[in-house]
Amino acid sequence: MRRRVLGAISAAVALTLPWVVVSGATDLLPRLATVAGFEYQPPVALTTLSTLGTVIVTGLAVLGAAFLLAWAAETAEKDVPQAFAIAVLAVLAVAPEYAVDALYAWNAGVFAGTERGIEAGNLAVANMTGANRILIGIGWAGVALFTIFRRGSTADPAVEQRSGRFSDVVVLDREIGLEIVFLLLATLWAFLVPLNGGIDIFDMLFLVGLYVCYIAVILRGEVEPDMDHVGVPAYLQNFSKPRRIATVFLLFAYSGLLIFTAVEPFAHGLESLGESVGIPSFFMIQWIAPLASEAPELIVVVYLVNKARSTAGFNALISSKLNQWTLLIGTLVVVHSIALGEYGVLSFDFKQSAEIWLTAAQSFFAISLLIRFEISVGEALTLLALFLSQVFLEFAIIREFVTLPVSSTQLLLVYSAIYLVLGTALFVSRRRALGRLVRRTAGTVGDAMSIGGEKPQSADD
Repeated sequence: MRRRVLGAISAAVALTLPWVVVSGATDLLPRLATVAGFEYQPPVALTTLSTLGTVIVTGLAVLGAAFLLAWAAETAEKDVPQAFAIAVLAVLAVAPEYAVDALYAWNAGVFAGTERGIEAGNLAVANMTGANRILIGIGWAGVALFTIFRRGSTADPAVEQRSGRFSDVVVLDREIGLEIVFLLLATLWAFLVPLNGGIDIFDMLFLVGLYVCYIAVILRGEVEPDMDHVGVPAYLQNFSKPRRIATVFLLFAYSGLLIFTAVEPFAHGLESLGESVGIPSFFMIQWIAPLASEAPELIVVVYLVNKARSTAGFNALISSKLNQWTLLIGTLVVVHSIALGEYGVLSFDFKQSAEIWLTAAQSFFAISLLIRFEISVGEALTLLALFLSQVFLEFAIIREFVTLPVSSTQLLLVYSAIYLVLGTALFVSRRRALGRLVRRTAGTVGDAMSIGGEKPQSADD
């Protein structure tokens, strides 16, 4: 195990080293040389890094840093108070996506009223919607399919084989019902966000407040933290306490510094790269950038699934979606207002309004699949097919590979309608399951908010 863990950590660090060398030689060393009283000229090869080279080097750095950050966060759960762990880990879960989003929200405030500021606001929304749709379209659907079709799935208690084509299901932990209901509330609110012309203080108050309420419920309900760690976190948690804490702080500092320094050249490099091949900036920021930040989490979940821990893996994806759909959206207006120097709505154009509606509609449909705490092969394939077909069709329209009777924006609205129709039909047909889920969640929330109340019975009781 020690050899595997050291190999994994070494691989993650190796991904970051090219950027460490480039940024150190072009920024840190010249500053140190100036302080020492002499001039330092970095090698020409480092100062003339191509746009593609910059994207690759910084993208790998963000990817490696995200792995290190995730491992540090899981390891820290053994030493910090539960309230602190949950609050901090929730933020860390969306840190890589937030770094890119925060960059554009900040630029939208700094360059407010200019074309660059308007574009930055649109890119902030594009990255947020892309990350959320990837998490469901690839994450939820892909992990469900991998869980069922991998070798040895019959040994996984979460896999239930049923008669009929595409009928096998992944059974979820019923304790995730709280997250599903809170995610549904955030999703319903998301449909309203574009109606006010942008992300405003009311969105921040509701979405961040919703997440704070969720944290309060699971804390007062005495929900135990997930200690089902494997791989690197499990190994690091066996260190002595001083050594473990020092390791966690080192990983936090190193990965945080890398994300902070690499995210801006990575994002701007993607913009330039897209423009050079005729692809709009928002498409690159929406789909390529989130892949680097979502990859570590998806890989860890696949690892859990492969070890017959599908329930823990799927629960992690649902919790991550809740984090992104509340904290990530709600705090963008705060960053924007700080950069602006006063309160200001993070505005965007109608295309990004359609993107938000589509993301909310996809979430609405995905939640309707889970209200019975299971997802079948057919449902996962539908979720994956809808996601991939929309992305490919939009790309084909942008690149003029095909001619359709609708624009790319109208295509988003068409897919939104499809998701809504499917989701509504499922909610209606599964209304009894939805009612039980809501009643159980209401009981949990009521018990958590009461002092000295008895733990409510579950719907199954």
